[in-house]
Amino acid sequence: MIAEWAGTSYVIALAAGLIFAPGLALLAIVRVRGLMLAAFAPVMSVAMIGVAALVLDLAGIGWTPVAFGVAMLVMLGVALLVRWLAPMPHGEREERDWIVPAGIAIGAFLTLWRLIAYIQHPAGISQSNDAIFHLNAVRYILETHSASALDVSGFIGGTGFYPAAWHGITSMLVLMSGADIAVAANAVTLVIGAGIWPLGIAWLTKVIFRSDTAAAIAGVLAAALQTFPILMFEWGVLYPNALSTALLPAALAVVLSIPEWLRRRADWRTWLLSSLMVMASVGAIALAQPATLLAWGLVVSIWLTSQVVRSSARIIVKLAAIAVTWGGLAVVWYFFAHSTSGSHWGPFRGRLQAGLDILTNAHIFMAPAFAVSVFMLIGLIVAALTAANRWVVVAWVAISTLYFVAATVGRDFIRVELLGAWYADPYRVAALAPLLAVPLAAYGLTVTVRKAMNVWARRTERDMSERSVAWLAVGIASLVMIVITLFRPVPMPTLYGEFETESLYVEGDETYLSTDERHMLESLDELLPADARVIANPSTGSGFGYMLSGLDVNPKTWAPPANEEWWILAESLRDAASDPAVCDALAVFGNPEYVLDFGIGGTEPGRYEMPGMTDFDGQPGFSHVADVGDVSLWRITACDQ
Repeated sequence: MIAEWAGTSYVIALAAGLIFAPGLALLAIVRVRGLMLAAFAPVMSVAMIGVAALVLDLAGIGWTPVAFGVAMLVMLGVALLVRWLAPMPHGEREERDWIVPAGIAIGAFLTLWRLIAYIQHPAGISQSNDAIFHLNAVRYILETHSASALDVSGFIGGTGFYPAAWHGITSMLVLMSGADIAVAANAVTLVIGAGIWPLGIAWLTKVIFRSDTAAAIAGVLAAALQTFPILMFEWGVLYPNALSTALLPAALAVVLSIPEWLRRRADWRTWLLSSLMVMASVGAIALAQPATLLAWGLVVSIWLTSQVVRSSARIIVKLAAIAVTWGGLAVVWYFFAHSTSGSHWGPFRGRLQAGLDILTNAHIFMAPAFAVSVFMLIGLIVAALTAANRWVVVAWVAISTLYFVAATVGRDFIRVELLGAWYADPYRVAALAPLLAVPLAAYGLTVTVRKAMNVWARRTERDMSERSVAWLAVGIASLVMIVITLFRPVPMPTLYGEFETESLYVEGDETYLSTDERHMLESLDELLPADARVIANPSTGSGFGYMLSGLDVNPKTWAPPANEEWWILAESLRDAASDPAVCDALAVFGNPEYVLDFGIGGTEPGRYEMPGMTDFDGQPGFSHVADVGDVSLWRITACDQ
């Protein structure tokens, strides 16, 4: 396994460059420095890439490496103009201490290890419904040369906006590296989980608690909780949610840093750069997965309220500011909640159970994360005793409440209005928990070690330097993470209290995309003409056909078409020679000439058994083309004119 990943290391390195380099260059031009530079770079890059995809498409320019490079250079030119207008060092000047970089490096390595151990093979494909859509969308971008968020859903007949930042990044990686789509997707996954997230969570922790030690520990503990980043690559698979959630800590840290920037230099230049960075944050998250903006807005609103309450402004001004803040959030929340198809999931836990889930970080039947949770609770207590940090406790309660509602509340009205932006999906909501749980745990461990060392110093009359205490705390956090990484498995939990013990990226004879099915799909471009149209049961692995072959394999998503004609085919396609309704139904789908027999299908959520799309051997109106193991390809001759 290690050798296979080493062979794709250039793809991973290129993915990291694609996600970090544009933002690093732009931010360096405007004199951002330190941890902020590294942590905010991917936010800026995602915003730049997403905007470039939109503008290039509107200009009629194809999504190619050359066009992409020119677009990045134009944006860097704009950054030079901004620097000329606002010539100021905007980043913090840090002491040259390696503790924060070391903590982030340790966390990044351990996160990388956990993700690789789960994905297992560089070309592994998640055996999940959403993976079909997202990977096929990348293929569509490669064929249409448009990565615009206004076009990406066109391959399934969709129109309008669909967040396409992840798809744009992955497709550009394919174009630049020549890697297969699956390999590129997994490389981007590693950069999201082991690059963007540890940096962002460390910076957010430093901004909140003003502690390098806590920041370093947060970097180490980046993947301590299964809810993020690992869960988003198990469930779904939810690539856009993973990207937007990974960007969230840095996007929050920017807002929380503005008062400090203004204290240094309160003029229009600071306001300009601050505004541009906040706009980049909002744009990046919106283009990745806009539902995450609600979590961002919720935390920002709580923090702003605390700032207003503690300010010396008149009471009427305070009330007006608070009303505007929460009124604006309510409007945006309502819009997002009603811009989706609503609540798809019901409650699955009792109130006491859900409360314990939150306190022990055991969301969705996961094993309790006792070590991290103990330090998180200590962090909550200490933060509650400090006026400047009490808002963090409120924000943690607010984020936790979203999961509590998803797990326990059954009323449709509440689930739609509060959770509709996430489809009331507890997995997506649970992924937000580490946003504040990890910083609080890092803060709690920092305080605990410092207090313990003070007691030890008094008893032994030996003093320990602050630097030594910091490194000891990081060492303890590293030990906790090593134990978690080596001995704690990451099976995907289900709402029924069961677990997918095998990685969803592993193929076998009985998996959603079986080994034989994948081999057949990868061979289609050699077996059939380039303009061939193929039909198959989407409740089998056939949905990956478009991505793996480039041919017109339908449906191109996991969901069957919602019309009567499809269900005629689902029940009776094999009877095409004797049932005239079948040929009429095939005409609705463009008269596909070929059909894949990947079996009857399944009965799991989102999948269906379709007896009419299997067992073609011996049926009149079908001629055999090829087979691989138990799967086969047939030409439909019953409807030939």
